[in-house]
Amino acid sequence: MSVLGRVEGHILTPLGFVHGYLEHEAGRVLRIEGDSVSESRVRLEALAIVLPGFIDLHVHGGGGHDIMEGGESAQSVARSHVKHGTTAMLATTMTAPMSEIEAAMRGVGAVCRTRAPGAARLLGVHLEGPYINSGKLGAQPNFAKPAHLDELMALHALAPIRLITLAPELPGNLELIAPLRAAGFQVQIGHTLGTYEDGVAALAEGAGGFTHLFNAMTGMHHREPGMVGAALAHAKYSEIIPDLLHAHPGAIRVALRAIPCLFCVTDSTAAAGMPDGEYSLGRHRVTKCMGGVRLADGTLAGSTLTMDQALRNLVGLGLEIEDASRRVSTYAAEYLGLDDRGHLAPGTQADFVVMDRDLQLQRVVVEGEEIDLA
Repeated sequence: MSVLGRVEGHILTPLGFVHGYLEHEAGRVLRIEGDSVSESRVRLEALAIVLPGFIDLHVHGGGGHDIMEGGESAQSVARSHVKHGTTAMLATTMTAPMSEIEAAMRGVGAVCRTRAPGAARLLGVHLEGPYINSGKLGAQPNFAKPAHLDELMALHALAPIRLITLAPELPGNLELIAPLRAAGFQVQIGHTLGTYEDGVAALAEGAGGFTHLFNAMTGMHHREPGMVGAALAHAKYSEIIPDLLHAHPGAIRVALRAIPCLFCVTDSTAAAGMPDGEYSLGRHRVTKCMGGVRLADGTLAGSTLTMDQALRNLVGLGLEIEDASRRVSTYAAEYLGLDDRGHLAPGTQADFVVMDRDLQLQRVVVEGEEIDLA
C-alpha cells in the first residue's frame, strides 16, 4: 500500500531554499510547498534543513567491509554509508587479477538488482582499474594493463558498469574512449602519467572527468601543465576527495574556481566508520590512524571520509550550503545522466537527508524508506 510521508523545514529545491514541507509517496516526491527563504535565514534558524540525498561515485568499502570481498560485502557497504546520508553510490573495484574483479562484480550485480531495506541504492560499478598506469598506482596493486572492449563488456554482463577510470596514455586506451562512450559508459582519467596533451586528447575523445583530482596523476608546472593542468584548464566535471588529507584546502579552492561541476567522493575504505586498526583494501592491508588510511610505506590508501563530513568540510572552507549540496549530490547525478536523483522536485526519487543547523544528520530517507540511524 502506498504511504504518504511528509517532512517540514527549510527544503533545498533547484530554485533555492523554501520554508515549507515536502510530501512523498511510493518512493517519489509528490509535492513541495513553501515560501522562498534566504540561506542566511536557513543558517540562523534551528529548523530542519532538507537536502537531496548524497551521491558517492567512488566507494571501496565501509563498516569493516571491502567491495573486493565479493558476496554480500557490497550490501554491507551500502548499509554502512546510508547512515551518513549517502542514498546512492557506485561500488568501486580495485586493480587485481581478472578472476578477483569478476568475483567482486558478481557480488555487486546481485545487490544492484534489488535495493535491500536499510541500504543505499547501489547504482552500479566504478571500475577503477585495471586499465591504469603501473607508474601511478597509488594504493592499487600492480595488475595494471591496457583496456579491451570485449573484456569490459564481459564484466558489464556481471554487474552494470557506470564509470571507468583509465590512463589515456596506455596503448589503445585513448582510441577506446569514444567506443566506450557510445556504449553508454562514462569514462574518466586517473592513475595516469599522461601529459597535459594526453588529457586534452582524452577529453576530446569523450572522457567526462578526472578521478580524485590531484592524486595519482601528473602535477601542474608552469612549463609542463601535466594532467592536473588539463583538468583545471578544460574539465567541466571532476572528482575530489575533500577529507583535507588528499588535497590541501588551498588546492581544493583552486579546483572550485576552475572546474564548474567539481563534485565530492569519499574514496572510502573498509575503515570508514570503524575504529583505528588494520583493514582490507583489495589485496592490501591498510592501517587506519590519525584520521587517515595508509599502506605500510605511508602511501595514502583511500579514506575514512563519509559524505556528511564532506559537506561539512566544504561549508568549513566557505561554501554556502546550497553550493556544497550540489557538490555532494547534484553534479554527480548529472555526470551519470540521472535526472531523478541529486535534486528535490515533484517526480524525483524521495532521497533526502534532514540536518540541523550544525549540519549534523537527523534523518535519512532513501526512495521513501526512513533509515534507522541507530
